[in-house]
Amino acid sequence: MRTPLEQSVLKTIRDMRMMSPGDRVGVAVSGGADSVALLRLLIGLRTELGITLVVVHFNHGLRGEDSDGDARFVEELAREHQLVLASARGDVAGEAKRKKWNLEEAGRRLRYAFFQQVIAEGRATRIAIAHTADDQAETVLAHMFRGTGLTGLAGIHPVAGPIVRPLIGIRRVDLRHYLKELGQAWREDSTNQDLRRLRARIRIQLLPILERDFSSHVVAHLAGLAQLAREEEMLWATLVEDRLRACAGSRGEGFEIQSGDLLVPFRTSGSQSVARLAAQAENPIHWRALTERIIRRLYENLRGDRRNLSAANVEQVIRLAGESTSGRRVELPGGMVVERSFETLFFLPPRVEAMQCDAGETKAKLGSYQYVVSLPERGTVAISVPEIGRRFRLKVIDWPLRASETTRDYTVLDADLLRAPLILRNWRPGDAYRPRGRKQPQKLKRMFVKERIPSRERALWPVLESGGCAVWARGMQPADEVCASKRSRVGVLIEEDQL
Repeated sequence: MRTPLEQSVLKTIRDMRMMSPGDRVGVAVSGGADSVALLRLLIGLRTELGITLVVVHFNHGLRGEDSDGDARFVEELAREHQLVLASARGDVAGEAKRKKWNLEEAGRRLRYAFFQQVIAEGRATRIAIAHTADDQAETVLAHMFRGTGLTGLAGIHPVAGPIVRPLIGIRRVDLRHYLKELGQAWREDSTNQDLRRLRARIRIQLLPILERDFSSHVVAHLAGLAQLAREEEMLWATLVEDRLRACAGSRGEGFEIQSGDLLVPFRTSGSQSVARLAAQAENPIHWRALTERIIRRLYENLRGDRRNLSAANVEQVIRLAGESTSGRRVELPGGMVVERSFETLFFLPPRVEAMQCDAGETKAKLGSYQYVVSLPERGTVAISVPEIGRRFRLKVIDWPLRASETTRDYTVLDADLLRAPLILRNWRPGDAYRPRGRKQPQKLKRMFVKERIPSRERALWPVLESGGCAVWARGMQPADEVCASKRSRVGVLIEEDQL
């Protein structure tokens, strides 16, 4: 007969669809009471659930012999119950120093990376983690003290992809009582008593006071608040994804969105009723909650998580969209950048821009390019430019064209007026020439602004150089002195397509 504790865990697993028959469940066992109790509970429930168990242990190596003792204890536990063990050891301290993370963050990242590896290798289909109702309450309080919104109040998610938490509704004291009844030993982690850590102070000092002096049900109430917040967040997440599909687009490795669509996300809605609502609420303050979530989602899409993005960072992006002018930019944690070009915002990943020096030689910025072009007497020469994912074709043709032929003659150059070396390269500051039909030379930078070329695209903008002088730039009128005319005999037509 099932105990009340076993029935409660079984109900959680089934209600939240944490496991299915045939699953190979990796149980994350640190050696502590909660994870050992989770393993013993699942051993008792595995036949009814139709699952196979694997013990998963990650050695953080932070407590010397104590950490190694935990690993030996878990290995013996797996052997005792004839379970396969998947274990690994990580240099948490070294990784924290290299990445400038705190030890807790570094340990969490390496631990979860190991869990994902176990799944990727097929050793498990799910990973069960022993977070309890007490952990949930501590998490919600910690987020509140650091400052949070609904996302933070949602706390620990019971199901997050292949990660499941069957004990999320169970109190820690009940698990210890269960282990004592079984006569099952466990390991104590001394760092859990370190009052320099916020979580330890909440667990040891604050929660007992709240339970004693304010409400004996405070842990359940905080867990209930987290559940309500998660339900709200599910609705928000659906709405955010809908708006991203409608308003945002991919641009290279980043994303772009019109500033107006970010500030008033339903401005371009296809629904007449929603469009009327948007028209009645044109003040961006009415859409602030949705705007903030769209910004966080775009950041998360680029970085993989949003943990380092603060409310102040989000406010900077909102100001960029609402108040700034073209050419302004905001730098976000992790090297992310948001640039404004006219009415468009570009969310961009980190870019390597540093100059490299080798044996006294200065090399161009990463991504710059320069290709020498050898024109044939007739026919076509193709130049692939992987730096921008484009292929350019320079076609040498008879000129003028016969009456039956048509072309856009402003892209045709006079082959006899072009001088070696002929080079296709990216734009350089100072590039200038006199466009066809103009009396004075113009800098390409000024032409970019006139043609509304986004600032982020200018550095790699294709330019054709003839005899050391720029004579053509994509999308611009070519230099007047090399344009094909009625007197020309041979023309050069420039076309491009995607690689």
